[in-house]
Amino acid sequence: MFKPLSFSIGLRYTAAKRRNHFISFISLTSILGLMLGVALLIIVLSVMNGFDRELQQRILGMVPHATIQGQSTVDDWQRIDQKATETPDVIAAAPFIQGQGMVTGSGNVHGVMLNGILPDEERQVSIIENHMEQGSLEDLRSGEFGIIVGRLLAASLRLQIGDKVTVVLPEASITPAGVLPRLKRFTVKGIFSVGAELDGSYTLIHMDDAAKLMRTGGKAQGVRLLVDDLFKAPRVAEKVARGLGGRYYVSDWTRTHGNLFQAIRMEKTMIGLLLMFIVAVAAFNVVSTLVMVVTDKTADIAILRTMGATPGRIMRIFIVQGAIIGVSGVLVGTILGILGAENISAIISWVEGVLGITFLSPDVYFISYLPSQLQWNDVFIISGSGLVMALLATIYPAWRASRVDPAEALRYE
Repeated sequence: MFKPLSFSIGLRYTAAKRRNHFISFISLTSILGLMLGVALLIIVLSVMNGFDRELQQRILGMVPHATIQGQSTVDDWQRIDQKATETPDVIAAAPFIQGQGMVTGSGNVHGVMLNGILPDEERQVSIIENHMEQGSLEDLRSGEFGIIVGRLLAASLRLQIGDKVTVVLPEASITPAGVLPRLKRFTVKGIFSVGAELDGSYTLIHMDDAAKLMRTGGKAQGVRLLVDDLFKAPRVAEKVARGLGGRYYVSDWTRTHGNLFQAIRMEKTMIGLLLMFIVAVAAFNVVSTLVMVVTDKTADIAILRTMGATPGRIMRIFIVQGAIIGVSGVLVGTILGILGAENISAIISWVEGVLGITFLSPDVYFISYLPSQLQWNDVFIISGSGLVMALLATIYPAWRASRVDPAEALRYE
């Protein structure tokens, strides 16, 4: 079978046994360095993608993707709900009343966010139903003044189902006895856990009870939206508000939790760049490998030159040799990285079982396992960057080989 001369000789040089075993060791080190660097980068970025996904599903599954509110309250939240659900990018909508307050129980006080909801509507826009440890949304009934709290808040106030708590609002009421804070006794109806800081500050009550407590006249404050694409939420909310007419205030998750996800994205970018230096160091080990090969093969290069090989052909021979090293390391590293990213959770669980330890304690971290989400665009970028750096590393040694003077190299042969 016909093979280009440069490719044939370059492949032979790569596979040939060398008198200098140190050169073979350096070549093996270059391949292993590329392999480990690429695999590690794919696995680390996949784990960070997994944490990003968990945060999106848990935190943004609880808080509104977007909200549409009136100046104080909305008289016709049903119309807003219907108009929103008719918008193509909106999955569901639900009314709400929201306010800040304090919950007291067992002699302790904790600041909370009070969320008045309609249970049947709320389960369409929130993941809370899937994370109930005790009780359910159906236990919130109008007029019973029930409250659902998070696991951290329940632990802080030592609360159980059926316990009584006092909700205090930061608003004063004028009574014959003087100016007193507005407060109301509630009964704990449920406890949820999403594994985030919301477990310590997020509470749910029935919207009718919230309307009485916050004196909204039985009206909702606004409507929260669940959209199919998080990053479309600002545009979708504005589109719905414009279609309603009148004056409405629009908010979305980028204003309330945008800094968190921007920090995660920045951290992923910086860690990716730092780990890419590992791949760069391994790639440029190819330089030292090829320089030593050129030195070892100086006589062979001179003979090829005397037989009519051009400097360009000599240069291509060593570019082929370096490319084989780079492709081998990157290809094997990519395969190992994909396998590692797909099975990292199971591997960590096995290690925890063997060693009898827990790396991610559920009492400390919001998830107790190592999540992973492999994104193919990350794989292509990492593999492509590794190959490009490996090929660039071959240029200087190959150029040095093409500059060998046959007469000088063969003088003492």
